[in-house]
Amino acid sequence: MPLHTVKKQDTAGAADVYTTEVSDQRLPKYRMPENSSSPRDIYNLVHDELLLDGNSRQNLATFCTTWSEPEARQLMAESIDKNMIDKDEYPQTAEIEKRCVHMIADLFHSPAAQTTVGCSTTGSSEACMLGGLAAKWRWKKKRIAAGKPYDKPNFVCGPVQICWDKFARYFDVEIRQVPLKGDALGLRPEDLRQYCDENTICVVATLGVTFTGVYEPVAALAKELDEMEKDLGFDIGIHVDAASGGFIAPFVQKNLIWDFQIERVKSISASGHKYGLAPLGVGWVIWRDTDQLPQELIFNVDYLGGQMPTFALNFSRPAGQIITQYYDFLRLGREGYTKIQQACADTAQWLAAEIAKLGPLELVYDGKDALPLVCYKLKDGQDHGFTLYDLSERVRLRGWLIASYPLPADRGQTIIQRILIRHGVSRDLAQLLLDDLSKAIKHLKENPVPHSVAGPTFHH
Repeated sequence: MPLHTVKKQDTAGAADVYTTEVSDQRLPKYRMPENSSSPRDIYNLVHDELLLDGNSRQNLATFCTTWSEPEARQLMAESIDKNMIDKDEYPQTAEIEKRCVHMIADLFHSPAAQTTVGCSTTGSSEACMLGGLAAKWRWKKKRIAAGKPYDKPNFVCGPVQICWDKFARYFDVEIRQVPLKGDALGLRPEDLRQYCDENTICVVATLGVTFTGVYEPVAALAKELDEMEKDLGFDIGIHVDAASGGFIAPFVQKNLIWDFQIERVKSISASGHKYGLAPLGVGWVIWRDTDQLPQELIFNVDYLGGQMPTFALNFSRPAGQIITQYYDFLRLGREGYTKIQQACADTAQWLAAEIAKLGPLELVYDGKDALPLVCYKLKDGQDHGFTLYDLSERVRLRGWLIASYPLPADRGQTIIQRILIRHGVSRDLAQLLLDDLSKAIKHLKENPVPHSVAGPTFHH
């Protein structure tokens, strides 16, 4: 009988990740594998596939946050198991959401910031839909009270983000989108009388048009609606889609009147994960006061032991983005937000001035008085030998993701290119981009693309 036994050594943990059985195969695409694998091995293989994505920091086509402080990332990780919709089980998270609502309401000059209603959403698209739904129900209740039909609601807008087309289709509301004519880049007061009528549930004013970054003139639109009410009897409210501008204007254009200081503004939506600086996955919608959100839209749900009022298109959602938004508010304060957003604006204006010096390019928007971005087109009346789509493809060789697309409606023949300046896009990074743009233009001039078939790139 042996005095000792020799235990076979398990070498699986010491194996190189690229010599394991799972690494010798292509990763499954259509059917779950039969067996489990090492978390280290699967992490590395999935991580490697993600290397094929673009570098988010060089993605200057997106409005979304791509840089966060380590402490914000830590709060996100610590909240990964929290469902924010369960306010009974996570009461402090619910309290933090309420604090954010009131802080944003105060930022937007709500006359009842401490008592008004609002909520977090998965992004500004859901926030827009909730604002639109509330406007539809307010209009419907008035029509019923007056004994009038309520089967043909519409809303009036300029160039809007795709979420408003979705709202129109999903909730059976006619979208009356005013085409861009002449040199217009957004909705103008003189457009309203032609498109509004007694069935108009609201006018959507955009504070930061997706295509060009400009602000539509909310105060002037409200003044025209005041005159229309006197002349025609139409009492039409405004929803401000401040997806991006809602966290820029209060800090950079402090004297601009666009929010609840205007009585006709009934609701405002904003994106926390854009210039709100929170990680991806949070938006906000705020109503002027509690009267602007019809009670019929609020559900009181018995959920996990508690009564929970809710108004949302989604139910279960992660809590981390809301908690991190609160972190940003406390960490930065108005002073910090002002410094960050002003730095972005300064960089955008500097970049615009430099781009204007690049021969074939003509500025459409120079980064002043609205969002910190730059957009430009190729100069008219010249054969450049390439398109802006070709230019986007050329700078992508250096990792830069820049949106090129046509303007909407009647100006659809005008192709523009847009560069977003966000938190984390330093002046040095902007200079590197400028150098690569200059080199790309030089290359395309020397190597024309006479039959280019390149097409639009994403312009969210």
